[in-house]
Order: sequence, then structure tokens, then C-alpha cells
Amino acid sequence: MLVWIVLTKIPTMQRKWIVIGVVVLIALALGGSCVSKYNHLVGLDQKVKGQWAQVQNAYERRADLIPNLVETVKGASNFEKDTYVAVTEARSRAGQATAAATAETISDPAKLKEFEAAQTNLTSQLSRLMVTVERYPDLKATQNFRDLQAQLEGTENRITVERQRFNEASQEFNTVRQSFPMNLFAGFFGSKFAEKSYFSARAGSETPPAVKF
Repeated sequence: MLVWIVLTKIPTMQRKWIVIGVVVLIALALGGSCVSKYNHLVGLDQKVKGQWAQVQNAYERRADLIPNLVETVKGASNFEKDTYVAVTEARSRAGQATAAATAETISDPAKLKEFEAAQTNLTSQLSRLMVTVERYPDLKATQNFRDLQAQLEGTENRITVERQRFNEASQEFNTVRQSFPMNLFAGFFGSKFAEKSYFSARAGSETPPAVKF
């Protein structure tokens, strides 16, 4: 009310420019807020995508080690063929899942679950292979096998770390994305800022898994 009384005492032309100035300031403030919100979401979104790439790299590193592992166990006398064949087939399915994964996978729980299932199956087949190796002490004693053991142990640890970091990045994004009024703002951009999915917790995920041969 006081502002209106003051404005009425100002000449019409000056009052017009004052109103225009106020409107411009409000528009600039709103525009700046929108830009800030948008840039914040972009930064968090890129962080999740970057961590997703790290997860894929860790899984691909493991996949790259498997051919050498299979060739090593195949060289052992009477080593069970069906065991390493199962690993090879699981590696193929995991590779297909990795190739099919896209940037949209991280925002689609069903697709992420398919990716994770293929990788988990490979983990299970590798564990089965390693149990079988226990019956072949001569194989375990070779330098090549010990080198593979060390590399696989490191890779499994890295997979656990990268999955955890991915979940943390997704949680950070989702927390901001779901907060008011950011959720309204993000909704204007459709699927661009869709909520991120999470890897499910592994059994015993509180400690990195050790690949025991």
C-alpha cells in the first residue's frame, strides 16, 4: 500500500519506467534462478553418466581377462570342459548386455536390472570355475594363473567400488531432482532429467569380494 502511494506521487512517465525496471529485475532474477537450477542438474547428471562409464570399464576389464583364464585352465589335464564353457557363454551374454546398454539404461530400472543380471551370472560362473580349480594344485601353482588371480581380484574389488560410487552419484542426483521446487522445474524437460536407477546390493557388499582360487 505504501509503495502504491509513493508511486502515485511520481510523474506518470517516471512511474512507467520504474515499473518496467522492476519487471526486468524480477525477470532477470527468475531467469538466473532457472539457469542455476538447470546447470546444477546438468552437472549431477554428467556425474552419474561418468560413473556409469567407470562401471562399464570395470566390467569390460574383467571380460578381457576371461579369455586368458579359459586358455589357462584348458591347458590343465582333464579339466572339466563344461565348467569353462559355461564361463565363456556367460561372458558372451554379459558382453551383449554391455553392448546393449545406453545412457538411458541408468534411468530405466528394468534395463539396469537386465544388465546387472547378465554380469551377476558371469560372476557366478567364474566362482564355479574357481571352485573347480581347487582340484588342480598344479594349475594353481603356475605363474600365469597366479597373475590372473591377482588381476581378477583387483578387478572384482574395482567393480564393487565403482558400483557403490554409481549408487552414490545416483542418490545425489535423485535427492536434488525430487526436492521442491526442483522436481517441478525438472519436469519441464521430460525424460532429460529422469530419476536414476540403482544397482542392487550384493550379498556381503559391505566388504569387497575376494576372488579365491
